[in-house]
Amino acid sequence: METEPVLKVRDLTVEYHGADGHEGVHQAVRDVSFDLYPGESIALIGESGCGKTTLALALLHLLPKLGKIAQGSVAYRGRDGAVTDVLALPEKKMRQFRWAEAAMVFQGAMNSFNPVLKIWDQMVDTVRAHEPRAPKKQILQRSEHALREVELEPGRVLKAYPHELSGGMRQRVLIAMAILLEPQILLLDEPTTALDILTQRRIVDLIYDLHSRLDFAMIFVSHDLAVAAELASRVATMYDGEMVELGDVRDIFYRPQHSYTQHLIGSVPTVTSDRPGTTKEPSDA
Repeated sequence: METEPVLKVRDLTVEYHGADGHEGVHQAVRDVSFDLYPGESIALIGESGCGKTTLALALLHLLPKLGKIAQGSVAYRGRDGAVTDVLALPEKKMRQFRWAEAAMVFQGAMNSFNPVLKIWDQMVDTVRAHEPRAPKKQILQRSEHALREVELEPGRVLKAYPHELSGGMRQRVLIAMAILLEPQILLLDEPTTALDILTQRRIVDLIYDLHSRLDFAMIFVSHDLAVAAELASRVATMYDGEMVELGDVRDIFYRPQHSYTQHLIGSVPTVTSDRPGTTKEPSDA
């Protein structure tokens, strides 16, 4: 693991404000701090509403209208060693930062596409937003390469509209678009949601393979503890907006320290014991 993190988050707090005259402020994320190192993967686990997705969205300034970053800092270290204060970037530069330096695969693939544009047009838009003068021949080559990386046939997919693809294919196209500009960081928000179990398995294997070969840093939001254990090098437990525990994947799953992490892992039935959640650490032999 490199000495310097690619992303350094300190005391990040995100608030949601009431709408339509309703008063009140809800802190969805509170005083979260962590480092993300080049090539590593962190899984964010916890129950629905605990702040996992809000945290991921905040890192890219993609919060919904009523969301606001109340305090904290997010420092990004580029490939050249230069450090950028992400939260201080104006929107124009933030748009350049997204997808070129850090990209996100959203939950629900169908909602992430423009339904009236073919995949090819959306690939072109992605590249041209960062490289306005990029020739179409070069974009085509890069798009074909990205689609092959996710095990899709470019000749068929590029000519298709999103509704002409299956759910698993759409999810893989999203991943292809996320790696199109070769970002250092990939954020994934429940990328296997609403997919059948065989397609989920294929997506997980694909993400594991891409992470191993392309060596990007990854933050992975998931309700599925088995997937988190498989893809992550470290695991962070979110509870009521706070990151209550962060540690090596083996320590979190076999020696959790926080009571919420213990209950979360203990709620998962096992096939090796009559008692749910009893987990025996495998022998190194």
